[in-house]
Amino acid sequence: MSESSFEELPDSELPRERLWRHGAAVLSDAELLAIFLRTGKKGQNVLTMAALLIKEWGTLRRLAGCSPQELAKVSGIGPAKASELKAAFEMGCRMARPEVEKIRVDKAGVIYELLAGELQALPYESLRVLLLDTRHGLLEEREISRGNLNESIAHPREIFRPAIAKGAYAIAVVHNHPSGDPQPSEADRRLTRRLAEAGTLLQIPLVDHVIIGAKLGANSPYFSFREAGLI
Repeated sequence: MSESSFEELPDSELPRERLWRHGAAVLSDAELLAIFLRTGKKGQNVLTMAALLIKEWGTLRRLAGCSPQELAKVSGIGPAKASELKAAFEMGCRMARPEVEKIRVDKAGVIYELLAGELQALPYESLRVLLLDTRHGLLEEREISRGNLNESIAHPREIFRPAIAKGAYAIAVVHNHPSGDPQPSEADRRLTRRLAEAGTLLQIPLVDHVIIGAKLGANSPYFSFREAGLI
């Protein structure tokens, strides 16, 4: 006699069918568990088996706390199903945890604190793009180019490409001046104007372009195009 599965249940009672028709929220704990178990055992269909498992441990939460070794000892489960169940329970636990709040990149000082330690130590120029969400939370940082910054290497196309691929809402651009002087060159100014224009066309606004230098007396160790009113 083969293992009992969903195929032995009437269509109206199939958990997968009910999920598709009415959504996962309508399913009982036993039905949800049965979808992961997929098959029952000799003389016991999968829904009955799932219900008995929950009854034995008291609640689905307590069942989720079992080790894979404990689950594997249950008749009809075995190591493979135990691993799948434990992985599903772990995903649920991780999704229930609050997400770590993203760094909010809405000020030049925040960008400086974020990258100064790394960029000030470099003997070459490094151009970075920060990909931001709708609240200017940092999604990702990408290095676009290394070496002397010029308009052929730092083309808007290369800078906006990762933003488009990631679905970023906005970007901030950062690069360093190994000389320590953060004041922008004419090439820096031209690039910033082109990026601001491209951002408007692509509807991915340029939040800021920050140049990181070094602490020189009372002068600021960075230059912000936004703070200077140039964006």
